[in-house]
Amino acid sequence: MAKKNKQDWKDRLNVVYSTNTDFNYEHDQEEEEETLPANKQNLKVSIDKKQRKGKAVTLIEGFVGTDEDLKNVAKTLKTKCGVGGSAKDGEIMVQGEFKQKVADILSNLGYKVKQVGG
Repeated sequence: MAKKNKQDWKDRLNVVYSTNTDFNYEHDQEEEEETLPANKQNLKVSIDKKQRKGKAVTLIEGFVGTDEDLKNVAKTLKTKCGVGGSAKDGEIMVQGEFKQKVADILSNLGYKVKQVGG
């Protein structure tokens, strides 16, 4: 028997219920994309200052995989650079200008890295 999630009711908002006792609600579960091996990933590393009040961040785009794996890579980068950042929607943002250092770290981890921009 599957373990029920405490937030399960939120998935069923605005759903008309059936009086059929055999009815089983099917959840729309988004399948997470399987993480590609590091040597199959094509990551782009760039410096971004747009919409950040002039502060520069190192942006890593193109990661294909689960959110958990994305966050693990982000944690490694943030730790090795000694700064903060975030990871979501296939992008990793590291605070500060660390384009070369991030590219070197990712290359050492086995990723294909391309530096974009000046």
